[in-house]
Amino acid sequence: SNVVESGGGLVRNGGSLRLSCAASGFTMDYYAVGWFRQAPGKEREGVECISSSERSIDEINYYADSVKGRFTISRDDTQDAVYLQMDSLKPEDQAIYFCAVDGRMFRECALLTNWYKNWGQGTQVTVSS
Repeated sequence: SNVVESGGGLVRNGGSLRLSCAASGFTMDYYAVGWFRQAPGKEREGVECISSSERSIDEINYYADSVKGRFTISRDDTQDAVYLQMDSLKPEDQAIYFCAVDGRMFRECALLTNWYKNWGQGTQVTVSS
């Protein structure tokens, strides 16, 4: 399995970016997916996650308080991808952003690094002040 993030870059304070996460080797729709970030000298932290599309839990998402109202996670089943729309970006959002995919199907997501088995290499998000 291979997880790949894209969409990072340089943006001004208050700007927007959309990150994409795609995977090969499995259908992402069946798995919980989380976005995490890590800034230099800091621990990796959960940003937002989306549960498996299994009917009973597909509305369950979680997000960090720091991104509430600014970031939105979503799925595109036709593209088998997960996106993180980031609006009103702040300098403190600057980090490497990672996409992580659960190793087990049909689970609720969680903002825990050990919840996920498959990780991408990360994409850099830089916010200029």
